[in-house]
Amino acid sequence: MQSKTIPPRRMVVGISGASGVVYGVRLLQLLRQLEIESHLVMSRSAQVTLAHESDYSVADVRAMASVAYTNADIGAAISSGSYPVMGMIVAPCSVKTLSEIATGITGALLPRAADVMLKERRRLVLMVRETPLHLGHIRSMASVTEAGAIVYPPVPAFYANPESIEDMVDHTLGRVLDLFGLEANTVRRWGV
Repeated sequence: MQSKTIPPRRMVVGISGASGVVYGVRLLQLLRQLEIESHLVMSRSAQVTLAHESDYSVADVRAMASVAYTNADIGAAISSGSYPVMGMIVAPCSVKTLSEIATGITGALLPRAADVMLKERRRLVLMVRETPLHLGHIRSMASVTEAGAIVYPPVPAFYANPESIEDMVDHTLGRVLDLFGLEANTVRRWGV
């Protein structure tokens, strides 16, 4: 009988240029608390959004990750299916990045790493941040879902009675981490 290989506690985090960079930053912090090795790749647009939406510098965010890559580093470890990881979360995921993943356009590391998750049948969660949606967006979401990804728009759960934006972000990320069997203790569970 063959033994199943247990994947290392290693997660790829993509941050793309949609509004909501706080999700990616907080995700890196939660993964560190959970002692999960994080491998970060940020798009150029994410770096611009970071400057508009937070007081963090790109260097600050890169320092939060266990390993950080440039989006141009198409030969990085996370671009190969032979590099074992638990999966990947793109937080937030722009429609541009969603569309690249949906069509298999992998000219940069972020969509390439996501493509690797799909081809290796690893969990890929895309926190798509766009509204309203037109038919092309919906078709891209359907395409990545058919390929095995989970589209998880960061929609707040008001039943948790959040008292702050941080509470909403933590609850949402806790639910995303649930998809990987990781308990971040940030979710107020329904009925509990």
